[in-house]
Amino acid sequence: MTKLPQFTSMRELRYGHDPRLDAWLLHFMTENNIEPNVRPGENAQLEQLRFMVDVDDNQVFVPCSDEMFENLLHARMSSVLQKEYRSKWRTLVHLVRINIQDRYTRRKIFALSRHKMNSTLHTPFLIPSRFLKQLLTIFMAMSGVHDPQRMEKRLANKRALDFIQSPALSSYLYSCPDSTLGCTSINSLRWELDLMELSRLCRLGLHSDIWNTPTKVADTTDVHDLVCAPWPEFNTVLTRIMGPESGQKQLKILLLPDESGEIIFDLRFIRVLIRLGHKVIIAFKEGFFLNHPQFWDVEHDSALKEALEDAMFIENSRMSKNELLRAQRENSLLVISDGTRERMNLWRTSVTFARAWKEADLIIAKGYPNYRRFIMNSHVFTRDILCLYRDDAGCEQVAFKEKSPRITKITEVQIVAQADAIIARMRQARSQGKQVMFYSAIIGSIPGQTQVALKVVNTFVAQLRSRHTNIFIINPAEHFVPGMDGDDLMYMWERVQRSGFINVWRFQTVNDIETSFELMGEAVPAQWHGKDSTFSTGCTKEMHIALDVQNFHPELQIIGPDPKRFFRRMEYGVGKYFDARITDKGQAL
Repeated sequence: MTKLPQFTSMRELRYGHDPRLDAWLLHFMTENNIEPNVRPGENAQLEQLRFMVDVDDNQVFVPCSDEMFENLLHARMSSVLQKEYRSKWRTLVHLVRINIQDRYTRRKIFALSRHKMNSTLHTPFLIPSRFLKQLLTIFMAMSGVHDPQRMEKRLANKRALDFIQSPALSSYLYSCPDSTLGCTSINSLRWELDLMELSRLCRLGLHSDIWNTPTKVADTTDVHDLVCAPWPEFNTVLTRIMGPESGQKQLKILLLPDESGEIIFDLRFIRVLIRLGHKVIIAFKEGFFLNHPQFWDVEHDSALKEALEDAMFIENSRMSKNELLRAQRENSLLVISDGTRERMNLWRTSVTFARAWKEADLIIAKGYPNYRRFIMNSHVFTRDILCLYRDDAGCEQVAFKEKSPRITKITEVQIVAQADAIIARMRQARSQGKQVMFYSAIIGSIPGQTQVALKVVNTFVAQLRSRHTNIFIINPAEHFVPGMDGDDLMYMWERVQRSGFINVWRFQTVNDIETSFELMGEAVPAQWHGKDSTFSTGCTKEMHIALDVQNFHPELQIIGPDPKRFFRRMEYGVGKYFDARITDKGQAL
């Protein structure tokens, strides 16, 4: 393609500046099936993506390295791109020849896959990992084999576990260093020992010969010397992130593993992190993706089951923030699915994964493919990312990418403190004999109208306060905290709402909105005609909470639209202030 604007990194790409580039980008996104507006049921919306990536409204995010995207942008079959496509094709051929005995089925799979291959080679638009996803989908659909590498993964995990349980591990893991450690304090000495154990476990996990060719490792001192050698780059990064002087007492860590076999060492690595007081979530694949561990592998793999015996498995792919934080408070190790069966693609990850990322303080990503996706991608992410991988020369590498400087993480402690401050005021009002009213209203449920909504709510609440005596009204618009997204606010307000101090819960009506515009001396805009709190998915969630609270506190008065009118809404949009879609659009309300 010619006459496209020049750019030095993928992060510079924006919609709305060049119609030819816009058209190409939309074509590229749809061809790769990662355009959320075309496939909203499969791809994350921008608000969910923002849990993980710092992107503007018109900014383009593509799940690949900048180098790969540049090749695809110019639609040229470079040697790098050709090598990637051929590698994916060889993967398919290997799976078919090993797993499919029926000659007719094999020929049919190869014939259809060749059509895909020829089309891709003719117009190199597909990201290679998306191309592999298509080939694997064809294979599984036509063969009926849902995990053709199950036995290989089980064998790799068994060999890794056998090594961990063997006496040889002690010589690798617990042998003293050649030089004495410098001891400036007990805390620093303790950290040096923990750091040594972490680095050795990491190096063992990156040494694939342990489970691929265990005989090479059994009788050699080379591996021992390599594992026990100093690793200053690793030590520097880990000390900065979680060392005694880092100021970090307890981290929430999301770990993205690489392959089977290595996962057994990852779990031993995680045990050390948990011993140091950190909380860990590990994300497996939702379905078959070569030798990567799947969420369901534990049902067929005794070695993996043993290594995860005290972990809590989360099957819910759409956990709320409240549910996730509760599970993490009660368990040091959670296992979730990332929602995909492909190389890490943030457009396709599950809601639970996106929330796990958002709640994390650190992402640990294992393997070279994750290095390409996160470090060699010029985008900046919402959390610090530590990549541990082995390069083409077989050397262990560590890479660290800081989170975007524009992102301020709102912690659970901060949200709880904000909620508890409001609860304290409610308690004080009740002690003074005042009635406590909570006012649920549209704040951001009409896109582009958030500031208008705040003005509408503030105007009406001011009138309520002037007309009622001895009442304490909680107006959410007065507690609109910068930096909090929809998830944070819903989590904060639910804590307030379930406190038991609310006497009257009022939900915004059409008449409330019309009164507000009349008080402001303005006509009701077209976007607001007929609107009330039933048009807010946040208010819908709050109506569920109100009815639940009323079961425990029957004296609670609920004022506003009939609750039945709320329940045509879906769950509130992930990370959004505005509405999710209404189901069954053709039916009467």
